[in-house]
Amino acid sequence: MMLRYALKTVRARKAGFLGAFLALMCAAALITACGTLLDTGLRGTIRTERYAAAPVVVSADQNVHQTTVKHKKGKTKVKHKAKPIAERAWLPARLRNTLAHTPGVARVIPELTFLAEPLTPAGTGGHTAYGHAWESAALTPYRLTAGTAPKAATDLVIDRYLAARAHLQPGDHLTVQSTRSPRSYRISGIAAPATDVRHQTSLFFSASEARRLAAHPGQVTAYGVLPAKGTDPDRLRQAVARALRGTTAQVSSGDARGPVEFLDAAAARTRLVSMGGAMGGTSLLVAVLVVVGTFTLSVQQRHRELALLRAIAATSGQIRKLLGREALVVGAAAGTVGALLGLPLGGWLHSRFVALGAVPATLQHSVSVFPPLAAVAATLFGAWAAARVASRRVARIRPAEALAEARAECARIAWGRLAAGLLLLAGGVVLVVVLTSLRTEPASTPVTFLAVVVLSSSVALLGPLLIKAAALLLAGPLRLIGHGGRLATANLRGNAARMASVVTPLTLLIGMTCTVLFVQSTLGDAARTQAREGVTADWVVAAQGPGVPAEAARQLRTHHDAVTEVVRTTVRVGLDKYAAQGVTPAGLTRTWDPKVTAGSLDRLTESTIAVSELAADQHHLKPGNTLKLTLGDGTPATLTVAAVYARGLGFGDITFAHDLVAHHVDNPLASSVLVSTTRTQTQLSTTLREFPGLRILSPAAADSLQADRQQANAEVNYLAMGLVLAFTAIAVVNTLAMSVAERVREFALLRLAGATRRQVLRMLRTEALSVLLLATALGSGIALAVLTAFGVGMTGRAAPTVTPLPYVTVVGVAALLALVATALPGRAALRVRAVTVATAKD
Repeated sequence: MMLRYALKTVRARKAGFLGAFLALMCAAALITACGTLLDTGLRGTIRTERYAAAPVVVSADQNVHQTTVKHKKGKTKVKHKAKPIAERAWLPARLRNTLAHTPGVARVIPELTFLAEPLTPAGTGGHTAYGHAWESAALTPYRLTAGTAPKAATDLVIDRYLAARAHLQPGDHLTVQSTRSPRSYRISGIAAPATDVRHQTSLFFSASEARRLAAHPGQVTAYGVLPAKGTDPDRLRQAVARALRGTTAQVSSGDARGPVEFLDAAAARTRLVSMGGAMGGTSLLVAVLVVVGTFTLSVQQRHRELALLRAIAATSGQIRKLLGREALVVGAAAGTVGALLGLPLGGWLHSRFVALGAVPATLQHSVSVFPPLAAVAATLFGAWAAARVASRRVARIRPAEALAEARAECARIAWGRLAAGLLLLAGGVVLVVVLTSLRTEPASTPVTFLAVVVLSSSVALLGPLLIKAAALLLAGPLRLIGHGGRLATANLRGNAARMASVVTPLTLLIGMTCTVLFVQSTLGDAARTQAREGVTADWVVAAQGPGVPAEAARQLRTHHDAVTEVVRTTVRVGLDKYAAQGVTPAGLTRTWDPKVTAGSLDRLTESTIAVSELAADQHHLKPGNTLKLTLGDGTPATLTVAAVYARGLGFGDITFAHDLVAHHVDNPLASSVLVSTTRTQTQLSTTLREFPGLRILSPAAADSLQADRQQANAEVNYLAMGLVLAFTAIAVVNTLAMSVAERVREFALLRLAGATRRQVLRMLRTEALSVLLLATALGSGIALAVLTAFGVGMTGRAAPTVTPLPYVTVVGVAALLALVATALPGRAALRVRAVTVATAKD
């Protein structure tokens, strides 16, 4: 029966439920979009291209493993964890004989994959270029369409895509920047793949030249295994796996070959799961906060109707059931529409992440029924829970009191609401305190945004008290405005609960937006400051291509100059990931000052390392201690700590000797070269004239380039949280419009009492600006507290970087939303004749 009444109520009060419908619809769309990202990370397809003709691929293990054994109460628990490494792991070449003698194997093709960037004006059109030996062309397969296979060390076969783009043909010469110095090759042939290759460009060298450029003697990237005639690929995989038992080699077939080929796509899966989960969790918390506020305002608008139902003997349980059924009806409709809208939204979000480089195009967007179903379920539960929370008071009070409260808002805040608000406030304070002790970005980022949501939730519950306090403080200034100011003050005092529903989304919008904007600048500026203060070189050599060749650094070295090559990588200590670098030890103190606090950089060799204070604290290290770690390509190493330094945020947490790192990374070219010299910029440029794409920069110019890269990385985070902020902005407009729309009778009575339309609109503007002022103070205070705690933990300074122009823009946009969302419904309400509204039935 209650469901029938609920359907009739929704049908009769479509306009009244429109605000709740919009809030729930946007929430469902947002949850669906985040869910598709999470689903893509978990189940997204990585289609193989280079290995299309090899049904079985053997590769090295791309993970570092850790097994822990715990004994508790007579029981033994064994846990095994694995984390991906940053660089490509390589296989020993001796496995080829083992594979060749496996039953069912017709041919074993070794694969070498290495950096090979063609230096052409046309570029590669966004395709990543890799070098290979010509013998591995059969893995796709590539077949010659013109010319001959490479035989000499200077011969090169390019794919048809690059030939067409750069207008090259057999006999032409092409300069290639690989892992060594740039070299000119004669194009001996052009090859075309038998299958679609859309995400890479292949350059094929002779076998000896490929081994030289790969720089991993006695190792290969992978093996492609071709079956004998009549051999089932699945049985072949099983036979190969049995033959390799006891080794760390991984055997892949079918769709599992894609992650072997595209390591960046495999790593992006983990990143996308983390990003989708963080976005989805934040979206859900924000959605619950917004939806509860929307339903509370909706129930307040129907207070008289619900009071009448209580007066004619409707029980508390019946009122709760009625509101719950109404919420489920609205939630089902809004959830379905929102889930359908969220699917293309998720596709757009994935495409933007691909365009920004956060997700490779090789990881295909996955669409399934699970994200929409989860969104609909979350929307239904959120609507039902919001209705239950919003209906608590009207369902509990006696019928006579309900009729009395229907005409005037309850002047006293409920003890339960007050206690919950104070509890959330205390929880937010605890999160802020905890944030000061978190020193890694993966740990601090979720706590940062959770603290904003929790503190905003406390504002939602304590809102009526805050509104009354604000009205008391603003009474004097508002009185100076005139009649509109006095009316606004009276409304703020008399309708504190309604105004609190408006303050909450505005506070959340300002607090969350400021946090998203300035958390990146706080961290980035601190890192750049450390890097700027730590680079003591006179000049910095940077590359427009993949990096600075070692030969270029060698030519810069003289008896009086110090030249430091810097190679970047990521290593793991246990399962913990650390940013690391390799630097040339000779003359290091003349070009680089990481602010050593213990030990000395003079002791840095291929058997020692320098660590940041963060890494030293986490692993209890000091000079002379040894540290076991895993290099970027999975090679284990045990090294002695030579020094501890303070500027880890700007340079990474672990510093190695350059030659040690260069042998264990995919790109051994230096990301930059620091030069301490008396020579001029022109003289250095003349020395490096045979190396295309290298630039001689001052440290200040290099710092500007680093700022541009940080901004590009920050855009990913802005996009990730942009949808949440857009949803919050919609909620602000929606809540304000609902708040104004319910006051049609109030406006009519004011006009009948002698107020003009202009005075009523002025009153609305004054109310909106008063609420905006309070929300700005609360949102800015929340953001400042959270950002300060984040800065203390991550940078050691209680000084967040807040740029004035973006902050003013945030407040200006919030003000524009508040004024527009107030003025438009207000003007619409004032178009109806006052007498008509005043004499109309409720």
